[in-house]
Amino acid sequence: MLIIENHRDVQTSSGPMRIHFFVPNTLPQYPNAKFPGVAVFTEIYQVTGPVERFCRQIASQGYVVACPESYHEFEVPGTVLAYDVEGTDKGNQYKIDKELSAYDEDATLTLTALQEHPNCNGRLGATGMCLGGHLAFRCAFDKRVSAAVCYFATDIHSETLGKGKQSDSLKRCKEIEGEIFMIWGKKDTHVPTPGRQLIYQTLTDANVVFSWVEFQDAQHAFIRDESSKGRYDPATAKICFEALIELFHRRLYVDWGAPSGAAPKVEHVC
Repeated sequence: MLIIENHRDVQTSSGPMRIHFFVPNTLPQYPNAKFPGVAVFTEIYQVTGPVERFCRQIASQGYVVACPESYHEFEVPGTVLAYDVEGTDKGNQYKIDKELSAYDEDATLTLTALQEHPNCNGRLGATGMCLGGHLAFRCAFDKRVSAAVCYFATDIHSETLGKGKQSDSLKRCKEIEGEIFMIWGKKDTHVPTPGRQLIYQTLTDANVVFSWVEFQDAQHAFIRDESSKGRYDPATAKICFEALIELFHRRLYVDWGAPSGAAPKVEHVC
């Protein structure tokens, strides 16, 4: 499916935020076609080439994609940080300088922008990588989000996870009403094993509907197809994308109606 790309600046409490849109190109005979919306949150470098390609892939499957610039408080619209030492240091500093409430406001405005888009049918999902994986997780606190896919979700204060302590995001995970899919690499040093175990157990205890996968040889940022520092794994990235589309299609395209609240008992059979 062909796509159309543009951007729109929306007003936040701290100034304008640019949102990049990737929209399925409707056929002439179907000018009023509508699609589910997906918010894509970026890693610390903002809307880079790899992120744009990720957005295009999702949009080409029949989704209106909105990708906000998370560091609009610190940089002019359209700024992309380089995949080098300076860009990394700057992005990591911005990550902790920005307040959680500001990230949440960005997510709320992005979801609203999707709902207001003329080609969006109002059903919403979220995804993201690294910092964006964490922001997609927090975006799922919004009851409008039916599905979220979180790639190696580096918590903004991830050092708390490494020490076995719950972050603000984990304390609030009971607010998630949609379904989420958590994707990790076992060799990811950014979210070490104790942190992943804590996240898994907290989601389980909170009765969040979620799926979980850890790839044995995957490191951090293994889906980034540029400047990945030797960590890009195309085959694994393909598996993850297929899982993303399965979840989004099932939760955003297929209308199951309101849940009854009664889960069937799973029988133990040989």
